Amino acid sequence: MYPSSLKYSREHTWFKIEDNNKGRVGITHFGQQHLVSISFVELPAVGAEIKKDESFCVIKSSKTTSQLLSPVSGRVIAVNSILESKPGLIHKDPYGEGWMISVELSLPDEVNKLLTADDYLALINE
Repeated sequence: MYPSSLKYSREHTWFKIEDNNKGRVGITHFGQQHLVSISFVELPAVGAEIKKDESFCVIKSSKTTSQLLSPVSGRVIAVNSILESKPGLIHKDPYGEGWMISVELSLPDEVNKLLTADDYLALINE
């Protein structure tokens, strides 16, 4: 449910390191469970600068509209445009097809401050 290969934020987003200070960002299983029936996802534009703990995405669901906070700082190098027409992929596969953005890190050391899977599980089970 919470892959050990990922790093997690306290704000229920994940980060997967890829290569050369690049990686993917998405919402955790726990986070997406609390957003019943996601109907719309607004992602940043490629080239946008994002900052750790600042909004990078808006998600509308049957319950609420939420802003997701980025787990890292950097420049958006890709967005999962499939989510525009199929936002439900976030529910079906939050760590795979439901990824949101790819980022080139501007502050690679921020990754070391993110939670491990075990730490994140402890957080959500408090």
